[in-house]
Amino acid sequence: MEFGSSNGYNVAILQVEAQPASNALLLSLDTREVGRVTVVQCGGRIVAGGESESLRSHITWLLRDRRAIVLHLGDVAFVDSSGLGTLVRAMSSVRQARGEMKLCNVPPNVRKVLELVHLTKVFDAHESEEQAVAAFYRTGSGAEAAAQTGRSVLCLDCNTDVLAYLRELLRQVGYDVHTSSRVSDALVLMRITHFDLLLVGAGLNASTAAYEAFRIAWAGVPVIELDSEFSTRDAGEAGAGLLSTIEARLNQKTA
Repeated sequence: MEFGSSNGYNVAILQVEAQPASNALLLSLDTREVGRVTVVQCGGRIVAGGESESLRSHITWLLRDRRAIVLHLGDVAFVDSSGLGTLVRAMSSVRQARGEMKLCNVPPNVRKVLELVHLTKVFDAHESEEQAVAAFYRTGSGAEAAAQTGRSVLCLDCNTDVLAYLRELLRQVGYDVHTSSRVSDALVLMRITHFDLLLVGAGLNASTAAYEAFRIAWAGVPVIELDSEFSTRDAGEAGAGLLSTIEARLNQKTA
C-alpha cells in the first residue's frame, strides 16, 4: 500500500499484483477409448472446489454407458485431502455401477500420499497405461471381461462418431467390438488381445513409423480399409454394405 497526495488530501493507493484466476479450473481431463476401456488422462491439480467437482461430474457422465475406466495420473502435480476424497468417491461410484476403475502412472508424490493414508490397497494402480488396460482384458477381470460370443473386431478411425456407429452396428449383429481413434492405442490392444478382423478408416493421423509398426502387427489378420466417403454415405446403405463385406471376409478366412 502506498500513500500519495491529490488536491491536498492523502490518498491510500492499494497496489494488487496480477494473480492467476483462482476460479479457473486447474485440472484437465483428456478422455479417449482404448478398446473396451475408457482412459481419462488427468493433468494439473485435484483439489477442493471446481477441480474436484469437475472430476466427479466427468466420472458420473462416463458411467452412463461405460464401466471400465482408467485414470492416468502421470501429469497430476498435487492432490489435497478433498481431491483424495474425490478419487475415493469416484471409485465407489464406479463400483456401485458394477464397473471398475484403475489408476496408472501415479506420480511419486501422489503415491506417497496413498501410502500414508493406507489407500494403496483400495486402488488398483498400475505402472503404465498399457498395463492398466491389459488388466481389463485378462480373463475374469471384471466389468469389461464379458463372455466372448462373437468374432472379435477392432475398429480404428480418427472420427469418433464413425467409431460410435460401427460399435453399435457390429454389436447388434453379435460381433465383439473394440474401438480406437489412435494408431498407438490400436498397437497396445493388438499386443494384449487377439482380433479376428480389423476395420481401418481413412486419413489416420499417425507417424510413418507408427503406421508401419501397426501394419506389421496386423500381419495375418484380415483387414478391411474403409474408403474416405464412408462417413458421408447413407448410414443404412454404408452399414449394410460393410456387414456383407465383413461376413464375406471372415468366411473367406475360415473356408
